[in-house]
Amino acid sequence: MACCSRSTQGCPGKASAKWKCRMRMPRKTAVFRLPSGCRDSERERSMRFTPSILGKLVEPINRRGFQTVVDSHDGDAYDKSFKSWDHLMVLVYAQLSGAGSLRSLEAGQLPAPLSSGHRPVATLDLVGCQPPPPRWSLAETSGLLAGQLDRQTRREGTAMLRLIDSTPIPLGKACAWAKSNGRIRGMKMHVVYDPDSDCPRVLDITDANVNDAQIGRTITIEKGATYVFDKGYCHYGWWTAIATAKAFFVTRPKSNMGLKVERQRRIAQTQGDGFTILEDANVSLASKTNSKLAIPLRRLILKRNDGDTITLLTNDLKRAAVEIAQLYKGRWQIELLFRWIKQHLKIRKFLGTNDNAIRLQLFAAMIAYALLRIAARACRIAMPILRFTDLVNRCRFERRNIATIDKPPPVNPSQRKPNYSPNQMCFTYA
Repeated sequence: MACCSRSTQGCPGKASAKWKCRMRMPRKTAVFRLPSGCRDSERERSMRFTPSILGKLVEPINRRGFQTVVDSHDGDAYDKSFKSWDHLMVLVYAQLSGAGSLRSLEAGQLPAPLSSGHRPVATLDLVGCQPPPPRWSLAETSGLLAGQLDRQTRREGTAMLRLIDSTPIPLGKACAWAKSNGRIRGMKMHVVYDPDSDCPRVLDITDANVNDAQIGRTITIEKGATYVFDKGYCHYGWWTAIATAKAFFVTRPKSNMGLKVERQRRIAQTQGDGFTILEDANVSLASKTNSKLAIPLRRLILKRNDGDTITLLTNDLKRAAVEIAQLYKGRWQIELLFRWIKQHLKIRKFLGTNDNAIRLQLFAAMIAYALLRIAARACRIAMPILRFTDLVNRCRFERRNIATIDKPPPVNPSQRKPNYSPNQMCFTYA
């Protein structure tokens, strides 16, 4: 019979090193083992990972897809430690937290799961020591998030409404490179907005002196959609392209546009919501430039209840006059969108002063808006978006469910419940 050593036999006189380790290990450490290595009795006691509010909010951004977009533009070609994903997370965090300076961003560090490493964010990385990601990476990310918002609208069919407008972004004296259009000095953000799905799509961010019609011609026209815009988007070639694609437009003609009445149309309903239809007629251009706009046109003249008279021009010959006037009245929703973004997101005070830094922050603001809308729709949150944004700002690092963000945290079930009723009167010693 082979002889074994005392350490192998487990002699009671002298414990082996293996049994010493087991004796020193407390029994309660089994609770902290990974669930994959736990027994069936220990799986119930294992700790589950719950992402924070901020981590759950940025889940719609596909990290692999974002990295593919960055690689296509060589965004991380010269970055060694502060990658494009870190830059995006910091900019989104600045929008959701209301950080107004670089020092506040450096003080409130992002948790490690949201960044690509454990290195803290330095102020110099955002100022310019690290090359920023190309703005097209954030522009394509904003478009992908907007596509997640309007999927339901695309399934509904042909009744699609698109509101087109631009808003000025005034810049201070620190941005000496900014151009002026005679009224403001700064930049301009062009947006296509879907009011049914509350989905904004950023067309482009340009200088303030760029004409709106020049950017409007870059829109991908959808068949059956109705585009509503103001008189700043006056371009006969673009209007013809919309009609050729079997789409419709509703706009206001310029004061110097000569129109010739060809036939008066019968008005079935004159009263609308806050306006009255005065005239409905088929028209055409009265000047020699009629060949540039060889499409059937329709002119509506309506009067508001406050006394103002408005003239509308469209290529839709089937809708009722009241319905067309109501579509143009709904254009005010995109103005409300611009007002909400300017009041509740950080696009008035910027973290940088160069052209690329401002464009990145504007795209990050639209990405933050889309993330809030996606989370509110996925969790079926019925509270106003302003209240939801405020709660996200306050609870961004708490590990809770977004659907219960407006409710108090649950009570720990391991704590002993008192035997007496909390409403019962009790005596205490002074």
